[in-house]
Amino acid sequence: MKRLRFLLEAALLWAMLGLFRLVGIDAASAIGGAIGRTVGPLLSKDRLARANLKACFPAMTEAEMKAVTRAMWDNLGRFMGEMPHLHDVDVYGGDRVSVALAPEAEAAVTSGRPLIFFTAHFGNWEVSPLLATQRGIDTTLVYRQASNPWSEKMIQHWRKKRGGDWVPKGREGARAIVATLSKGGALAILADQKFNEGLPVPFFGREAMTAPAIAELALKFKAPLVPVRVERLEGARFRVVVLPPMALPETGERKSDVMAILTAINSQFEAWIRERPGHWLWIHRRWPR
Repeated sequence: MKRLRFLLEAALLWAMLGLFRLVGIDAASAIGGAIGRTVGPLLSKDRLARANLKACFPAMTEAEMKAVTRAMWDNLGRFMGEMPHLHDVDVYGGDRVSVALAPEAEAAVTSGRPLIFFTAHFGNWEVSPLLATQRGIDTTLVYRQASNPWSEKMIQHWRKKRGGDWVPKGREGARAIVATLSKGGALAILADQKFNEGLPVPFFGREAMTAPAIAELALKFKAPLVPVRVERLEGARFRVVVLPPMALPETGERKSDVMAILTAINSQFEAWIRERPGHWLWIHRRWPR
């Protein structure tokens, strides 16, 4: 039964991505957004999104919550529609992407030191790695594998067209990460997902289990931690903001330094989400039940 379900899911994904590729990025984004707005609210994940919103924004009205979840499903649908087109997007040319690069971030990029870029599931988060790969920076991109192996192959097919070394979380990915940072390359990672074996770190006033690896790697390799935020402007147009590197504490107390870094990262994400709640993917089980 599971095999059949995976096959059906993969067939649907193959058909959708094929259609999206045929019609061009703007039409694909619009179609994907329409599908997301229509289908998303019917899924059980919509109840999870609303529960998360209610916990984080207790004063939010039902109408406001509906608007945020609608924007979230629209954004997720557009993300899917844009997936087979991102390798054609020139982030440094044209008018589809505007880039705001902090001088301090530029200095870190040109320093020759290892770097860690991090972002959240915010806007179209997969636009952000293009800034590094299209600049010729040796970049390892960490992702969470899809549970469906056939869907996973299709997703990686389009990702690999964009450049960079895409590695899954886990032992294989860990070796690639260490190799990249050891030779002065860059790491790109989504740092907003739940990690059951992580540390309880405040996020919207509640403890959320957070993976410590990003902080441990930054301290070990003395790698600047560079926040990158992707804002959806209109349709398939984006603004990428590369912020100054975060300050790394050096108290000599590794555990407290790691906790301080993770707290700062979660605080950064919270600020983004409070400003544009419809940009974030509320369907994660980010907090304990």
